[in-house]
Amino acid sequence: MIDEHGPALVSVPEAARLLGIKRATAYRYAHSGQLPGVRRMGRRLFVVRARLVEFLDPEQDCTAEVEAA
Repeated sequence: MIDEHGPALVSVPEAARLLGIKRATAYRYAHSGQLPGVRRMGRRLFVVRARLVEFLDPEQDCTAEVEAA
């Protein structure tokens, strides 16, 4: 399970680890739009942690955290 009180953004490799998928798969999902909350900063991609939590547990309301990110 993802700790929803960690940093607001996580790297794509960290998101892959949290999701239990390969790094290359996470990057493929990020580029195709299948990974929610992807943000680009320069050449690097990050994932909004709250969107990742929401993706894994749609019942959980993370709207306040998404607005903060």
